[in-house]
Amino acid sequence: MKVTEHIKKANEKTLFSFEILPPLKGQNIQSIYDNVEPLIEFNPSFIDVTYHREEYVYTELDNGLLEKKITRKRPGTVGICASLQNKFKVDAVPHILCGGFTKEDTENFLIDLDFLEIDNVMALRGDPIKSETYFKPEKEGHHFPSELVGQISNLNNGKYLDEELQNSSNTNFCVGVGAYPEKHMESPSLDADMHFLKKKIKAGSDYIVTQMFFDNQRYFDFVDRCRKAGITIPIIPGIKPIAVKKHLNLIPHRFNVTIPDELIMSVVKSKDNKEVRQVGVEWAINQGKELIKAGVPALHFYSMGKSDNIKAIASKLF
Repeated sequence: MKVTEHIKKANEKTLFSFEILPPLKGQNIQSIYDNVEPLIEFNPSFIDVTYHREEYVYTELDNGLLEKKITRKRPGTVGICASLQNKFKVDAVPHILCGGFTKEDTENFLIDLDFLEIDNVMALRGDPIKSETYFKPEKEGHHFPSELVGQISNLNNGKYLDEELQNSSNTNFCVGVGAYPEKHMESPSLDADMHFLKKKIKAGSDYIVTQMFFDNQRYFDFVDRCRKAGITIPIIPGIKPIAVKKHLNLIPHRFNVTIPDELIMSVVKSKDNKEVRQVGVEWAINQGKELIKAGVPALHFYSMGKSDNIKAIASKLF
């Protein structure tokens, strides 16, 4: 079932969903099951599975020169999605990126998903490779998420890259996109950010999931700006509970997210990360209660491969 269908069927009741990482190469699917199973009791409507692009690894040769090799540390997104749908009977949403994909790669990726009867995709630009300062698209790939959404929309209308195909089938993907209540770190302004978000909507996006935020007013203000800009599709808030002290420095730096002073001081005063984790849980519970009261379509949790704190939060909200 499409994410938008889940939202419509819920009849204004807030849904529960979360996002997981593929396991590191060498681990089996059981590591995914171990983190998903504790959350199934809360009836997640969908589970996002991230896609991790390639990285460059440099190996020193006997002659002292460095050899560059390409590796992917967390493969398996498509297989995990198929497995989750089969085992838990819950809709899986694979992430698909501009980075690391040519247009042909994208089309073949989508064809595989269609064959597996996966109804939803999350279309994202993706981050730069760790060795690059700025995002660099593939030579025959997409520069912007709006272009990626456009290709998915074309496939939904039976338009493939090979224009000579006869009697081509239409896919039927529901397309989610990301958005940033406090603007993307590379965007020069909130207005510029909104400009590019509207391009993604015009290209065929069906719903939005926001980047994490810790002040609900940031989300409410963002939704208000979207509605005034003519964006009417569902906007799902993304929530991440702080779990360790280093998040105070890491999150604002990597995601351009403001952490309220009250939360900062509660984390600083914690004697260890166990206390920090509890602070994060309680803050997310309070966020969730206010968001549910406001009638948000779903609460989407960034679990980062751990489910114990998400379970503690969900038990108080769902």
